[in-house]
Amino acid sequence: MKDLGELKYFLGIEFSRSQESIVMYQRKYALELVSELGLAGGKPAATPLEFNHKLTSIEFDKEIPYANTTLDNELEEKGSYQRLVGRLLYLTMTRPDIAFVVQLLNQYIPAPKLSHMEVALRVVRYIKTAPGLGLFMPAKACKELVAYCYSDLGACVETRRSVTGYAVKFGAACISWKSKKQGTESKSSVEAEFRSMASTVAKVVWVT
Repeated sequence: MKDLGELKYFLGIEFSRSQESIVMYQRKYALELVSELGLAGGKPAATPLEFNHKLTSIEFDKEIPYANTTLDNELEEKGSYQRLVGRLLYLTMTRPDIAFVVQLLNQYIPAPKLSHMEVALRVVRYIKTAPGLGLFMPAKACKELVAYCYSDLGACVETRRSVTGYAVKFGAACISWKSKKQGTESKSSVEAEFRSMASTVAKVVWVT
C-alpha cells in the first residue's frame, strides 16, 4: 500500500484543507460543464429557477387544450438533455442549493421538452456565478445537531403532490439534504408539512 499524501482531488471533487476547516467543492467540474456548453461568455443567472416557474410533461400539455405547446416541442436530441441532467445530479453532491431544481428536471428524463432544456441551461448559468461553492466542514468540535425542513404544497401541477425538502447540519457542516416529491397527494398544507417533518426526523434518527 502506498501513501499518496493529503487528499486534494477525487472523482471530480476537490478538497481544500486548513487548520480551521475542510472544504469540498467541484469548481473544476463546474467550469468544465460551463465551457462545454458554450456558456463561459453568457450572462449568469441569479437563481437556479425563476420564481413560481412550473414545468409540465408532453402528456400533460396534450390534455390541457389551452396549454401553449407551439414553441415547446419535444427535444430531438434527448441524449444531450439526459447527459446534462446526469452531470447536474453529480454536482448536487456538494451543491445542495441546486437539489430542488435538479430533482425537478430529472422527472422529465424520458421525454424532455425545449422548456426543460432551457431550465437546465439556466441552472448551469447559475452555477457559473459561484462555481467554487461547496460543503464547509469546520475543524472545531461541535455536538449540536440541527435540522431544517420545508414542504411545497401542490408543487407538481400534474399530480398535485407536494415536495419535501430538508437539510441536516452538524454544527456548521451540512451533512445531509434532500428534495423529493412526496409519494401521495396531501390534502392540506398541514399534512404536507407533517410528511416533510416525518421524513426529516427519520433522517435525524438514522444519522444519530
